[in-house]
Amino acid sequence: MENRIKADFEKTFKDSLSDHELAVREQSLKSFIDDGFPSRRLENWKFSDLSQIIINNIGELNFYNNFPKNKNIDNLALIEKFDHNKIIFLNGEVENIDFRHEDKDQITISDDYKKEIKFENNSLLKLNKAFNNNNYLITIKRNYNLNKPLVIYHLLSDEVKSTSINLQLNFLLEKNSSLRIVDIFNNNSQKNLINIFYNFDLKQDAILKNYKIDNNKNNNIQYSFNNIEQDANSVSETFILSSGSKFFKNEINCNLKEKFSSAFVNGVFSLSNENQHEIKSKINHLNENTKSYQLIKGVINDQSKAVYQGKIYVDSIAQKTDGYQLSKAILLNDKTEFNAKPELEIYADDVKCSHGSASGNLNENSIFYLRSRGLSYQEAKNLLIKGFLLDVIEKITDDEIKNFIKYIMGFTE
Repeated sequence: MENRIKADFEKTFKDSLSDHELAVREQSLKSFIDDGFPSRRLENWKFSDLSQIIINNIGELNFYNNFPKNKNIDNLALIEKFDHNKIIFLNGEVENIDFRHEDKDQITISDDYKKEIKFENNSLLKLNKAFNNNNYLITIKRNYNLNKPLVIYHLLSDEVKSTSINLQLNFLLEKNSSLRIVDIFNNNSQKNLINIFYNFDLKQDAILKNYKIDNNKNNNIQYSFNNIEQDANSVSETFILSSGSKFFKNEINCNLKEKFSSAFVNGVFSLSNENQHEIKSKINHLNENTKSYQLIKGVINDQSKAVYQGKIYVDSIAQKTDGYQLSKAILLNDKTEFNAKPELEIYADDVKCSHGSASGNLNENSIFYLRSRGLSYQEAKNLLIKGFLLDVIEKITDDEIKNFIKYIMGFTE
């Protein structure tokens, strides 16, 4: 792999970067080559061996991507359920940024973001840093609340096969601003590695609502890392619908740096066939009077596998911390698998923190009760599953997005 990836790197960036930028990327590439793709020897990947998953499902990866522009991008299948702003990623490159519903003076967009963000033990972020095509910073100005959600479309054209796609976006929410984001993964191409890095910087009183939707069936392998930095009295809400891809790992690292900041992470697994998905969250309580809430539920069918790793870290100065974490799964047959690893790491003594996990089959007594009221076995089963997952979906605080997610999951018409 080493010779191939170096050759692809040279083709991708030949004569297009300054000497300094090229050196920075080359160092990240060297670090990635030294580490390789993550495997079970790493604690964070003990349930999901990405190196083996790539070998089994893709084989040899290409790292050079210079695909032609899509001339008919306006004709792509976009959301029609609600008005929205949009960013369209096509084959890893920003194809379109459209904030048509907003005051343009309240949003700035820069394409040469230089801030160094380091996660030393993450080889996928090193790969991303080496190969991402754009490094945009989108700033929401002080006291501005977006009128409409921002939908980020992740699209791959049909000719993209066995290719590593790397992209990055950075968001700065200035004091007392707010942003709603909907990530849509709608890839018709097959057997690619999509590697995404988002960085969010929330200043005092800022609000971020981030909804990630992977519902379209495909054979791609996806990794999404979200880093969230929060100042005083800021709020982040993350919701994940994890369903469509062959493999998808969503990772959230949230730093509650100042007093009265809060983070909410909720997610739904809805898996079938042999899909394997994982949600990994780490909430770092770094100051007093901070709050976090995490709820993950899954319905696992066929030979699919779900993993949830959740950690609450409480620093010694983070007194009055309130942290909650719970994961539950319904296993629809004996070939499914759900692994949970809840963790608490607490260095303060005046805190309220709890975690828990449970998995099992559908309650046959409940099915019997519903059938006695006239429902068929399948209708009773579907009703119980719907109620189980709606418990998480109802925690979405944006009604427009909540109704959209219910619609795509088939819970409403």
